[in-house]
Amino acid sequence: MKVTPLFIGEFLDPVHPLNGTIGGFFKMSSQKIRIRLKAFDHKTLDQSAEKIVETAKRTGARVSGPIPLPTEKSIYTILRSPHVNKDSREQFEMRTHKRLIDILEPTSKTVDALMRLDLPAGVDIEIKL
Repeated sequence: MKVTPLFIGEFLDPVHPLNGTIGGFFKMSSQKIRIRLKAFDHKTLDQSAEKIVETAKRTGARVSGPIPLPTEKSIYTILRSPHVNKDSREQFEMRTHKRLIDILEPTSKTVDALMRLDLPAGVDIEIKL
């Protein structure tokens, strides 16, 4: 095992290419939980985001957010009449509101509390570790 000098008087232990150990110890990676919320109703979405932030802070984790992401707007255009009159149309839109929450330095207590959290049915939750 060869040790390479970075600067004069400072040495870096090589990282094992297969298991990611440095000098026989596993390196600690900074963990982060990224939660992305989607809903059609922005009030329900904001209430859910506040519940998540409050729960994470209560367990001792650092929280970044809720960060509002751009609202996705889907427009559907249909003909009003079943046969003729193509000039007469009606438009419907569906807005999908989104929020992003980052939980930095989560503990096992944080994960357990988030798993037990009861959120409304209209909110879609996507969690990445």
